[in-house]
Amino acid sequence: MRLPRVYAVLPDAAMIARLVPQGLRLVQLRFKGAAEDVPAQIAAARAICARHGAQLVVNDHWQAALDQGVDFIHLGQEDLDSADTTAIARAGARLGISTHDRAELDRALALAPAYVALGPVWPTRLKKMRWQPQGLEKVSRWKARIGDLPLVAIGGITAERLPALFAAGADVAAVVSDLVTAPEPEARTRHWLTEAEAAHDPL
Repeated sequence: MRLPRVYAVLPDAAMIARLVPQGLRLVQLRFKGAAEDVPAQIAAARAICARHGAQLVVNDHWQAALDQGVDFIHLGQEDLDSADTTAIARAGARLGISTHDRAELDRALALAPAYVALGPVWPTRLKKMRWQPQGLEKVSRWKARIGDLPLVAIGGITAERLPALFAAGADVAAVVSDLVTAPEPEARTRHWLTEAEAAHDPL
């Protein structure tokens, strides 16, 4: 399965509404607000993505995602401890999983995910991480280990780092802070898409 090269991880449906029309085709809703707002956030994000032909991935809130017919879910390792992965598979939803070390990678691969994420590749100020930056060499090792399964790289990635990231073996670049903290997120999104296309190796 091929995924778009740019994967925007956004905090709410309002930001998704701003940036998906710029040309994004893969977007994650990583909503950290009140639990009672989750269904409305997912519904709004799903409608926006459907209107623009983008794939929505819901982070963490797997049951609410399934309830709303979302067919792609992302889980971190801690989320996996409480998620019903059997129910997710039974619903026909695809699953993306975060990994940081070999044990987590083995755990993820046992669940037949749609993609594996590795991060943080570079230092990130978005949130405190107990993991040191993974680096491009580990990106290459992860890709060699998983083969044709898409590898999503995340953490400290900017548009200017895309050529090196893709050359190391990443299939998809996930972007968080470089978009949401940009003075003009719409323009930055278009720049990312242009740079990703230019960095793409057709071979």
